[in-house]
Parts: sequence; structure tokens; C-alpha cells
Amino acid sequence: MSKEFLHDRERALEEVFFAEQDKALLRRLKEADEKKSKKEALAAASGITDDAVLEKLVGFGVDAATVAALSLAPLVLVAWADGEVDARERAAVLSAAAEVGVEEHGQGRQLLERWLANRPPPHLITAWTDYIRAISPGLNEVDKKQLKSDLLDRAHKVAGAAGGLLGIGSRTSSVEKEMLARLEKAFHA
Repeated sequence: MSKEFLHDRERALEEVFFAEQDKALLRRLKEADEKKSKKEALAAASGITDDAVLEKLVGFGVDAATVAALSLAPLVLVAWADGEVDARERAAVLSAAAEVGVEEHGQGRQLLERWLANRPPPHLITAWTDYIRAISPGLNEVDKKQLKSDLLDRAHKVAGAAGGLLGIGSRTSSVEKEMLARLEKAFHA
């Protein structure tokens, strides 16, 4: 074998190696650019400017089209509090979604459906709390109280949708009550 042949093979292997490295770098750059675009669109739709909060929300699949569904995340968390989502709890969450304008066939509804079918990670409560804290400075006191009241009323409806035995006893379990307390606490921080 000639030195020239070996040199050509070496160069060909280097080109393949660097072509793969370039593809990986381009893929990472594209993903970072897409994530940045999603965060910018979410910021514009929600009014949130905190990059860490936007990062968390994008990580949960929230974007400009699904931000309305995020406002209903607490209802999903209440529905899952006892470890499963009852059909009546699911119906209560989806009814609340319709009340606040989440389109039946839209991306927000799809996100809610996914959260109802597969238990969202426990840190969704943290992301939602961060969301509430991020939007609160832009609200006057009347609007904050209304937001809190509306949300907690809907959450109590979900908690009461299932439970009790033949209509006797508390329809809200202790774990649901704990989740309701956590949701209320988010408004006081």
C-alpha cells in the first residue's frame, strides 16, 4: 500500500468524523433556536419576562398556543392528587377548560388531555406557582383576587367531582385538600 493511499483514507475518515460533528452541532443549534423562539412567543402571549420561568414552562410543553391550558394545571393537579383521575374529575377539568375558552380541538386542549391521561411530573406545581408569581405584578388587586377566586372555585369543583360514598361524607379527599391549600398558598407569596 502506498503512503498516498493511506493518507487519502485518513483524510476521508477525518471528513466523515467532522461531517458528523457538524451535523450534531447544527442539530443542537437548531434546537436551541427553536427553544428560544418558543420562549419569545410564550413571553409575548403571557407577559412573563423571567427567563427561568419561561424555560420551565417550555419544558412542560407550554407555548403561546397552550398558555391558557397552563392556567388550568392546578385543576389537573387536584384531579391527580389521589393518584388517579376519575371520569367525573376529567369531565370537570374539561368543562372548566371550555369555560375559559380552551378550544376543543386546539393545542391547549391536547395538552390538558395529555396531562389527564398521564400524570404530569410533580414539579408542575412549581412551574404553575412560578407562572402565577410572574403574572401577578401585572395585575391590580381586584384582578388578582378574581383570578384566585375563579381558580380555587374551579379546583374545588374538580375535587368535589368524585369521592364520598353514595353521596355521603366528604367528597374531597385529604390529599386533594392538601393540594388545594398549596394552590391557595401560591397566591400569597
